[in-house]
Amino acid sequence: MDAYTLWEKIIERLKATVSETFFDSFFSKLEPVTLRETELILFTKLPFIKEVIDNNHRQKLESLAQDIAGKSINITVITSLEEIPAANKNEVQKEKLISSNLNPKNTFDSFVIGNSNRFAHAACVAVAESPAKAYNPLFIYGGVGLGKTHLMHAIGHYILNQNSNAKVLYLSSENFTNELINSIKDDKNEAFRNKYRNVDVLLVDDIQFIAGKESTQEEFFHTFNALHNASKQIIISSDRPPKEIPTLEDRLRSRFEMGLIADIQSPDYETRIAILRKKAQEENKHVPDEVTIHIAKNIKSNIRELEGALVRIFAYADLANKEITYELACEALKDIISGKVNKEINVDLIKEKVSQYYNIKISDFNLKKRTREIAFPRQVAMYLSRELTDLSLPKIGESFGGKDHTTVMHAHEKISNDIKKNKDLKDKIENIINDIKNN
Repeated sequence: MDAYTLWEKIIERLKATVSETFFDSFFSKLEPVTLRETELILFTKLPFIKEVIDNNHRQKLESLAQDIAGKSINITVITSLEEIPAANKNEVQKEKLISSNLNPKNTFDSFVIGNSNRFAHAACVAVAESPAKAYNPLFIYGGVGLGKTHLMHAIGHYILNQNSNAKVLYLSSENFTNELINSIKDDKNEAFRNKYRNVDVLLVDDIQFIAGKESTQEEFFHTFNALHNASKQIIISSDRPPKEIPTLEDRLRSRFEMGLIADIQSPDYETRIAILRKKAQEENKHVPDEVTIHIAKNIKSNIRELEGALVRIFAYADLANKEITYELACEALKDIISGKVNKEINVDLIKEKVSQYYNIKISDFNLKKRTREIAFPRQVAMYLSRELTDLSLPKIGESFGGKDHTTVMHAHEKISNDIKKNKDLKDKIENIINDIKNN
C-alpha cells in the first residue's frame, strides 16, 4: 500500500466521524507525501494545521492508519518538503506533488464501466492513447458524482505513464478564475499565461462556472486557442452540454462543440452493484450480497453517494466492532435510506398513474405519436421509470413500444432539467410519485 492509498482510506473513515466543516478546515489541507515501513508523512503549507493535528488529532490518525494497514503507523506532518528524510527523497516527485493535481486512485483500472458511462470511458481511453489526435477538445458532461473527474484524472495518469516528461495539468474552472484574479492583482499576467499555455494536456473541471465571468471567458478563450493551435490536448467537463450553459459566450460554445461531446448518466442497477463490490474489494471488506442490493436499490443518484453509504457502513462496523450484516447496514443507513422499500413499483404501475394524471390511455404510451398531449406524458413516464425502477435504459425503451434507449435518456434528461426550472412541474411529479408509492 502506498501513501496515497493509505491516506485516501483514512480520510474516508474520517468523513464518517467528523463534520464536513471540520474536515474541510483541517484534514483536507493535508497531502500524503510518502509511506515508509512504519511512518506516513503528510504535507501542509499551513503551520497552524500541523500544530492542530500534532496537538489534538495525531493519535486518532495513527489509530485509523493502524486499523487499515494492520500494523503500527506513526504520522509525521511537515510544512516544508525539505523536511522529508533523505532516505525518502528518491521516492517523492516534489514537482508532481505540488503541480500534477491528479488523484492516484483515479485510474482507468479503478473505473467501473457500465451502460451509463461506456461511451464516455471509451472516448477518454482514445484521447489518452492518442492525445490531440483522436478528439480535441473532449467535452464530458453529467451530473455530480458520476465519474467525470475520475475519468479526467485517469487520462492524465495514462499519458504520464506513457510519457513521464509530458506536462499535464488538471484544475477546476474555479481555480482558473482565482489564479487569473490573483495574476491581475499582482501584475503577473505573463506568468499566468505561460503556466497554462505551455502544457501538453489541460484538463479543466466544472467549466460551467466560468459562465457569466467575462474576464475569465476572455482569458480561457485565448488559452484554448493557443493550446489547440499548438496541437495540445484539451479535456473539459461540465454538469451540462455546452448548448445548455447559460451566459457562455458563443465563441467558447462553438469551440467546446468542435470536438467530441460525451455524456455520463446515473449508473443503472447492475453498475451500482459492480461499483459497490469493487469498493468492498478495494477495502478488503466482506459485504453480504443483501447489503449491496439494499444500497443499490435505494441510492440511485450518483457514485459518490453509493460509495459514501458503504464507507459509512464500514465505519459503523469498525466502531461497534461487529461484522457487516444486513441489520447493521440498515441501522447505519437509517438516516439515509428509509426502512420501507416499495418493491411493487414497475413500469405498468407508472404508466397507469401517469395516464390517469394526464387523462390519456395507457396504450397511447406505445404509439409513435409526437403530439405534446402524448409525447410529454410519455417522457414523464420514462423519467419516473428510470427513477423508480431498476430497469436499464433499453428495458425501459422496450416497455414503451420498443423505443430506443437514447429516447429514454433524452426523456430523463429533459424532465430532469424541466423540474429544475419549473416548480409547478416539480410539484406535479412529486404528486405522481406519492400516488405511485402509496398504491
